[in-house]
Amino acid sequence: MEILIPVLICLGIAAICAIILTITSHFFSVKTDEKEAAIRDCLAGANCGACGYSGCDGYAKALADGSCTKTNLCTPGGDAVSKQVSEILGVEAEEVEKVVAYISCNGNCNAVKSRYEYIGYKSCRIANMNYSGDKMCTYACLGHGDCAKVCPQGAISVESGVAVVDPEKCIGCGLCVKTCPKGMVKLINADAKFRVACSNRDKGIITKKVCSNGCIGCGLCKKNGPAEAITLDNNLAVIDQTKCEGCGKCAMACPVKCIR
Repeated sequence: MEILIPVLICLGIAAICAIILTITSHFFSVKTDEKEAAIRDCLAGANCGACGYSGCDGYAKALADGSCTKTNLCTPGGDAVSKQVSEILGVEAEEVEKVVAYISCNGNCNAVKSRYEYIGYKSCRIANMNYSGDKMCTYACLGHGDCAKVCPQGAISVESGVAVVDPEKCIGCGLCVKTCPKGMVKLINADAKFRVACSNRDKGIITKKVCSNGCIGCGLCKKNGPAEAITLDNNLAVIDQTKCEGCGKCAMACPVKCIR
């Protein structure tokens, strides 16, 4: 009896707890939307926010309740995800615009000058807090690889002090764009043939002193390229990809070769 009574007491307590948990789960359970769950399973799962929502859960919920009708917002998933989602919703699939990241800087170790020697934790965000980094060009890539660390595909590496994107691996999630403290990581249409590898908006005479590869705002690209495809925005050449013909005349005309 000394053993049996404690065992019975434990069994009784366990039975009471089981009843309480059963009742609680019945009245407080959260009903799962099967459509939302099915859509969530289709998404890429990067939780990158490229769709404009807080993450995959937010996008799936918006599609399921009808507040969003765009099936092509999951850039990492591409057309395959758009097709699966459209089948669940019973709508026509929309084509996903393939985008890739690119680094709008060519200030490598041989081109940009240093203002001091940075000795500290290898982080662009932290280095940028110290007088905007160690490079004379305050717009330059700091090269500590914050963007590479957050890339889920390993599409970014650092070469000669500047981040480089492998477009074949890039899924266009945009996590690198959000991470860069300089704001010089951009998303561009995967079909774009030319881009400006510079973010410096200082006057040409100032840019030339800090980086030999920087855009000097001379306007030769605009004069030699297709009409209205290139404009100058605060001393920096900007290519309108919708008007770019891919002729390459702007790149050939650029005296500092920052159009690539």
